[in-house]
Amino acid sequence: MSQIGVHPRISRRHPEVSEADVMAAMRSMIRYKQRESGEWIAVGTDSHSRLVELVYIYDADDDYFFVYHGMTPPSGKTLRELGLER
Repeated sequence: MSQIGVHPRISRRHPEVSEADVMAAMRSMIRYKQRESGEWIAVGTDSHSRLVELVYIYDADDDYFFVYHGMTPPSGKTLRELGLER
């Protein structure tokens, strides 16, 4: 089973997004894409049925996801990047 780490600054910068919200959104991703930089961007739904924008890195050797950005609602730029335009 994959491990998921969540950077604590997410909840500090976006108090409406808890670690549990990020974990739920990671487990219910709707769309994701790897950027040229190697990081991944995604949107998923949290336990409140909100769309959450996520940016993370993935270590395949350890099967470990580290989410360092999360916010709701996702930005228009993110939705366009993922082909989910408003």
